[in-house]
Amino acid sequence: MTLVTAAATAATAAPELQDCRLAFAETLAELAESDPRTVAVCNDSVGSSNLKDFQRRFPERLINVGIAEQNMVGVSAGLAGGGRIPYVCAAAPFLTGRALEQIKADVAYSRMNVKLCAMSPGFAYGQLGPTHHGVEDFAWLRTLPELTILAPADPEETREALRWAHSYDGPVYLRIGRTKVPDVSPHVPFRAGRAARLRDGDDITLICAGTTVPAALEAADRLAADGVRARVLNFSTVKPLDEEAVLAAARQTGRIVTVEEANVHGGLGSAIAETVVTHAPVPMRLLGVGDEFTPTGSAAFLADYFGITADAVVRAAGELLASGTDAS
Repeated sequence: MTLVTAAATAATAAPELQDCRLAFAETLAELAESDPRTVAVCNDSVGSSNLKDFQRRFPERLINVGIAEQNMVGVSAGLAGGGRIPYVCAAAPFLTGRALEQIKADVAYSRMNVKLCAMSPGFAYGQLGPTHHGVEDFAWLRTLPELTILAPADPEETREALRWAHSYDGPVYLRIGRTKVPDVSPHVPFRAGRAARLRDGDDITLICAGTTVPAALEAADRLAADGVRARVLNFSTVKPLDEEAVLAAARQTGRIVTVEEANVHGGLGSAIAETVVTHAPVPMRLLGVGDEFTPTGSAAFLADYFGITADAVVRAAGELLASGTDAS
């Protein structure tokens, strides 16, 4: 009896962590089963994109172009022009860095029905150093018209985002995390273009996306223990931005902290700040990568280094609350 109780307590204290790439691969196979237009295109990344089962089940619908990212995106645009729905699967830093021109001209400008699936973004390849860290993607891609940018936070949201992308006739960029995460949005349905409110609060707002959602939720719980009611907004759609949710947060809570596993210069925090400063200026803190190349180290080390942990969010919130300034 004691052992059972102890096990149950441990399970409660440590939620199960899951890899969003597995949910992505399972859902992509489901889409391929139901829609013969579905194809996968990769850059010699069958294993890292979890496409082995897809390859086994639909060998004629997996196109491996080799390590040739520009060609990979161009081929996908051609497939879309021929009536297919291509899912381009590649590591985030190489998909966005090497093929940015093709994403701009062949996909976004041409408004091709291509789904760009960026695997292992952020610090996922921590030990491989800054060449493999995908932290510039939000900044680069936010500037491209016609391109929807999604950053689901957990496996269920990944499934829902992928299904929505399949139903949407147009280019979509999906950030599929490699770092294992807990379920954070089981009761909040994904709605493209809308932020999900995961916690209510009127003292301060914490805005997050993707892998930073658990840190924001933990920070909100710790702030609540000190009597601070923090609103938590999950911006799983980075573009188009839910400006209504941003402005409501600014006007109702008076302070905003953003936290992202990306560069704050041009990233989600910048998008929030652009909206706030134009329509409802309030004090803000933007947590994420600054004006430097990321050092080499584990994902956990890098999260701590750049201050995108629950501790850092609590500190940033405390600074804003202590300043005594708000929307009024």
